[in-house]
Parts: sequence; structure tokens; C-alpha cells
Amino acid sequence: MDVQETHIRQILEGAKQYQVPLYQRPYSWQSKQLDRLWEDIVKLSEDRRTDPSASHFMGSLVLALGQVGPNGLEFLVVDGQQRLTTISIFLCALRDYVRDHNPGQPMLSDQIHEQYIADRYKQGDDRLKLLPTQADRDPYRSIVERASGADSKTGVGTAYGYFRRQLELTDDPDDPNDIQRIQDAVLDGLAFVSITAKDSDNVYRIFESLNNTGMRLTQGDLLRNYLFMRLGTRGHEMYTTWWLPLQRRLSPADLEQLFWLDAVAEYPTLKQSDIYTFQHARLEKLDNDAIIAEIKRYAGLSELLANMRNPEVAADDPEREGELDEQVRKRLLRLRAWGTTTVDPLLLRLLSLRQKGTATSEQIARAMSAIESFLVRRVIVGGPGAGINRVLLATSSELRADLPVDVAVLQYLSSGRKYFGTDDRVRAAILNEPFYLRGRKNQQKLILQWLDESFGSKEGVNFDKATIEHVLPQTLTPAWRRQLEADIRAGESVEELHESILHTLGNLTLTAYNSELSNGDFVNKRIEFAKSGIRLTNQLAQSADWGRDEIAARGKRLADIAISIWMAPLTPDKAVDSGVQWSTAHKAIMAIPAGNWTTYGDLAALIGTHAVPMGQHVAAVRIPNAWRVLQSAGTISPGFRWYDPSDERLPQDVLEAEGVPFDVRGRADESRRLHAVDLAQLIGEGAVEDETEEQYGSELPFVEQLSSRQTPTTVHGTMELMNEWRRMGGTLEYGTNDEVSCFLIAPSAQPGMTIWPLVIYPSGSVEVVFQHLSRRAPFDSLLLREEFRGLLSEIRGIDIDPNRLSLRPSFSLELLGGIEERRRLAVVLAWFLAQLPSAQLAGA
Repeated sequence: MDVQETHIRQILEGAKQYQVPLYQRPYSWQSKQLDRLWEDIVKLSEDRRTDPSASHFMGSLVLALGQVGPNGLEFLVVDGQQRLTTISIFLCALRDYVRDHNPGQPMLSDQIHEQYIADRYKQGDDRLKLLPTQADRDPYRSIVERASGADSKTGVGTAYGYFRRQLELTDDPDDPNDIQRIQDAVLDGLAFVSITAKDSDNVYRIFESLNNTGMRLTQGDLLRNYLFMRLGTRGHEMYTTWWLPLQRRLSPADLEQLFWLDAVAEYPTLKQSDIYTFQHARLEKLDNDAIIAEIKRYAGLSELLANMRNPEVAADDPEREGELDEQVRKRLLRLRAWGTTTVDPLLLRLLSLRQKGTATSEQIARAMSAIESFLVRRVIVGGPGAGINRVLLATSSELRADLPVDVAVLQYLSSGRKYFGTDDRVRAAILNEPFYLRGRKNQQKLILQWLDESFGSKEGVNFDKATIEHVLPQTLTPAWRRQLEADIRAGESVEELHESILHTLGNLTLTAYNSELSNGDFVNKRIEFAKSGIRLTNQLAQSADWGRDEIAARGKRLADIAISIWMAPLTPDKAVDSGVQWSTAHKAIMAIPAGNWTTYGDLAALIGTHAVPMGQHVAAVRIPNAWRVLQSAGTISPGFRWYDPSDERLPQDVLEAEGVPFDVRGRADESRRLHAVDLAQLIGEGAVEDETEEQYGSELPFVEQLSSRQTPTTVHGTMELMNEWRRMGGTLEYGTNDEVSCFLIAPSAQPGMTIWPLVIYPSGSVEVVFQHLSRRAPFDSLLLREEFRGLLSEIRGIDIDPNRLSLRPSFSLELLGGIEERRRLAVVLAWFLAQLPSAQLAGA
């Protein structure tokens, strides 16, 4: 057994090949893991500017030594293949980025290719430094060979496209060395412990130990054991008096969370996986009296955390007092409803300051109001999702001690590039930008709900059944088209006007009758709006028509209300007030898969500008995939030019080679078009429910929502399909958003490998989760997803566009009310289960 610390340069240099055995699962990293690795790489590259020896530990790499011959050393990768494959994909992306941006210096990209990707002295697959498992070899060869369509919809292609986009977005034109620092950080800074064995029996014992399926102790368990091991005979009294009430007060997950929340308030970069190591090192320096004081302190913090989790006053529960101050309770409930846990360390810090007597309830209520204002305004102006967690985690440790806590919180959130929207920016965003594509679905609904509550109606409104309604509908009917034709301006099409105003806040409201209203004309919608108890909706009945001017006028009124509810930052944020967020458009263009196209109008709607400036911007800036952006009719823009003046290819020929058909008039196939909503989904900014590996809701709220919104026939059919899924061996899990969704979870014997084909929404749709399936074997195969789509589309009432195999198309829930349609859908679901690996069907 050979164990040593090593780096990527040492691993990949020389005559070596790493083979991933065929029995290993295919490449399965998703955006969550890719984001984490990229953030670590960027941080490491910055750290190495001041400390060239800085490194980042990537874990273990377990290898079995294979053949030793004239071709060099061969190793089987027993554990660590996902990390090693990801880094190899990154190096391919880096090589191509360096090649494209240094056309006069081909040796820079050739060096990366020949030293770390492929050996030019070998042939075929022998030349590859890494040989993935069989399922990944074709897409991996494509990126190694720089083949067309390397950014395919496979897991490997998606990861390659991800790193290409990140390199484009990260490269600072004013810093000539930033990409080189990233390259050096990956090659010399990412460290592994390499465990190499000649005896395969030893290797598999290590692998079994690393991947055992038994119940591991949580970090909370480990810390508790350590604390009471230290106390010896004094431990019994402390456990009974202090620890046992603490343990009853919190769930096991919250107990572990408490230790992290306590530490991260001072050390915002601390990872949750490092809680035990950090706290152990800190506690080891204390004597036993100090350990006892720590247990008492944790007990006090546990009371605060319990109130954070459930601030409602509980008169019938003598063991839980709840939050007694009305304003603090209101703010806690609103932040809990918002659904971000990264604000928890700051909330715990605020409550502990009050517990110590250094802050008043009024001050911490205002501080919480500042946090809510920051979160809401950031969504309205389209602040990027990346980075907000770091901001919230860092706030606790950055607060000025010489200021009242509410002033300190607002001042910190107002400083730097945090996308805290000013009044002017909020007004502009509400009038021009696609609110429906900003933030999470539940956050959009909360903002609308809070706007409505600001009217101060004395009648309580139950918002549980309400969903977001587009007054001007997403699908244009002839009547709505005639309405918009009267509003178009010179050089503008109905489609461009529709895209530009459709998703703005002025066109959105809340209603419990979304399915009934649907695409109905405004005359009929007004009748239903007049009946609504939701003031935001009821007031719409006062309008005689609904078009550009009415939407703009309502947007102005809502902007005034929003500015009055949510406080502004103390200082302007230049990152927000700089105008159009072009980087979001760049990200979307780079995410367009081969075989698809979009329009300048779709991109403009995504970021809240217009098609003309978008076309001018795309023409002036170097953006990968720019040839996939067309005019609204699907034609090539007359002004399109390749960035390389010597490139004489016709854009239509390139698109046709990628799989986009054109008609005889030079118009691209409409079914291959990606609209603004599709683009938002691709870059993770769509108004869709988060895909989480575990859902924590329960069946009762789902059934209640289903029964209140659908006809008895549809309810019966839905419940029958759910029961049929259970009979097949599947399980049902439920979302935790305001609209409780139902996930059809396939049976699985593989921990952490959850897969589901459909999600049912009680508001009236069934979502086919191709986007989720594209990252799960075996449905990461485009051909298998296409077969699934074809089988579904044979059912009457389901018509899924072939162009949606990386998105989340849906069909009407009413279909389940038909006996024959439901039976045929059950047959397709049985086919779905039959495609899964046998390990996943244990117990089916």
C-alpha cells in the first residue's frame, strides 16, 4: 500500500493512464457540485497571490495498480473518479478557452492538451490520460477532440459547457494573469491523498470502508460525546440539567446546526462538514469549568434557535414560550417564509445580543426589516443568486460594534457590490424587467402577498390556495393579439411587445382561480377579479382594457408601494445602478445547447431590455454561441459577423449541422426555439421549484390543495395514479413551498441517487422533469429521454416538443381524469422503472 499527498500536475503528467472501471456509475456531478468546486478554485487562485504554497484538499484518490508496460503505468480508479473526471473536463475547457483567446500562441493550449489530457505519442484510447467508464467515453472523446457539439446535453458535455461559461465570465480584461492563476491553482493547488495498492483485496476493503451504508454518527453526536467524555463524573448532572432539555428542544439536524451557527457567525467561511473539527480544536483548549460554561451557553442558544424555528407564541405549551415581541415575531415569520437558511447565523446573533442586553427588541426588529429589504430588493432588480450566501454569512462577523445593531446591519448590506437595489433601480426593474423570472417561485409569491398585505385590509385573506397569474396570458389568443396590435410601435412586432411586458410585475397578480382564468380575454377576467378578496387582484377590475399602458401604470403604482415597504440602502450600489445586466444575457447565450436557438427579443426579455440594443450588444461583444441567436422570425441577422474575419462559414450551415432545420425561406424550426422562460431555466434563474434531494412536506396539504382546486374526477384520477405508482414499488415525497408538489420517487437501493420522472402540481399541471433526468443514469442518455418523450406523446392530451429534452415541460392534470389516458400513463411509468439499473429496483 502506497499512501502519499499529491497534486493534479503529478497525477496527470507522464506516461500514465487512469481507467474508470465499467462497474462504476457514470459521471453524475451536477450544478451544485460544479459550483462548489469552481468557488473553491477561484478562492484558491486568489489565496495563492499572497501565499503561493496554498492548497485545497480534494479528498482521497483510491487506485489499483494495473499493467506496467511500454505504454507506461495503468491505474484503475476505485474511488474519486467523479472528482478526477471533473478536473479533466475542466482542463479541456481551459485548453479551448486559452486557444480561442490566444490565437497567435497555439503552444499555450497545446501544452495543456499534451501534458494533462492526451499523450500525442499514443493512438486511440491509449492516448487519453483519463479513460472514463463506457457510458461517458463518447462525450468525453468529443471534448478531448474538440468536436462540434462538445457542449452536449450529457453530464460530461454539461460540465464542459459550465466551465467554458465560468472562464468567460471570470476573465477580467484588465488582469492579464487571472486565467493563468486559475490554471496554476488547479494543477499545483488541488491536493489529493493518493492511496495505491497492488493487492486488489486491500483496495476494495478501503473502498467498502469509505462507502459503507451504515448509520454514521452525526457531527452533533460526536461533539456531545466529546463534551461529556471530558466531564467524567460531573457529566451526569450537566446532562440532566442542561443537555437533555436542549436535546428535547431541538431536532437532531438543528442540534448539529446549532454548533455551526454558533461558529460561522465569527468564521463565515467555515463549512458545515468541518463543524466537529473546528469545535473540537476550540474546546480542547478549555478546562472543565469552561466546558461547563459552554454547555450552559449552548443551552441558552438552543432556546433562541427553537424560537427562530417556531416564533409563534404557544400559550398551551409551558415548555415553549415563543417570541413575545410582536414586531420581532413578525420579522422572524417573514424571514422563515422566505426560505433561506443562510440568514440563520445572523438572526441567532441578533437574538443573542438582545439576550445579553446589548440590543433592544426594536433594534433587532429593524435589523431584520433591513435584511428582508435587502433580500426583496435584490430579487426585484435581478441580483445574481451566486454570492448571496457569502454576503449573509459574512454579515455577523462584519458588523461594527460602535453602531446600534440595526444601523450596523443596514450599513454593511449597503456597502460594496451586494446588489441592494436603490429606489431608482427598483422602479426601473418593476417597469421593465421580468419579475416572473427572478428568484424562487415562493419568493415571487411572497413579494406579491406582502404588497397586498400593505393595503391593510381588515378581512384576513388565505393566500395558501393562491398562485401567480399573468393578466396578459403567456399564450396569445386572437383576442389578445388584437389588443396588443393597437399598442405596437414602429419597428416592433406583437411578439416582441408580448415578450417585453409579459413577465413584468405590473402584469402579475395572485388568484386561486388560475386554471379557470387561463388564457381568457380581459372582459371575462375582470368579472372574476372583481370577486377576489385579494386587493391586488380586485383593483384590476377597475381597468377597462389591458395592454402596454395599463401594465406600465400599474407597475408604477406597485413600485411606489414597494419602495415604501422595503427600505433602501444607505449608499448606491454601483453594481446595481450600472444598468442592464449583460452578464446574465452572456450566461444564457453560452448555455444554449447545440441544436437550439433563441432570439434577441427572448434574451432582451430575460434581462429587461429591448431587442435592438440586445442585437447591437451581441454584435459588439465576443460571446460563445452567438450564432445561435436569431431574429424573431428565426432568420439570420443581416448584421451577423464571425469574430474571426477569415471565417467564411454560413451561420445557417453551422446551425443545420448542429441539428436546427431551416425552411426554404431561411427560417429556423420554431420547435427548436428557446423562449425567455426556457433560458431562465437553463441558467438556474427560472420561476420553478428547486430540485432538492429530500422533500419534507406531507401528503395532507397536497391532497387539500388538490381537492380545493380540481374537479372530483381529476382528484380521483390523480389519487389513482399515485396509488398505482406505489403498487409499482415507488414512493411519494412532497415539496415544502406554498404550493405543495408531489414527486414520484423511483425505488432505489443506491443512497443519494434519487430519481423521479414526474412532479404533480395541485394547481393543474404534471411536470416531466427532463432537466433532472438528464443528470441521472440511465436517462442522461438523450436517446432514452427521447424514447420516454415519444411514449408520453402517444397518449391523447400530451404533446411534448422534442426540443424540450433538457427542460421541464408539462401537461394538464385534467388528463388523469380519463381512465384510458391514466392507464396508458401507468404503462409508460412501468416502462420508465424497467429502464433503471437492477440495483435501483430492489424491493420494487
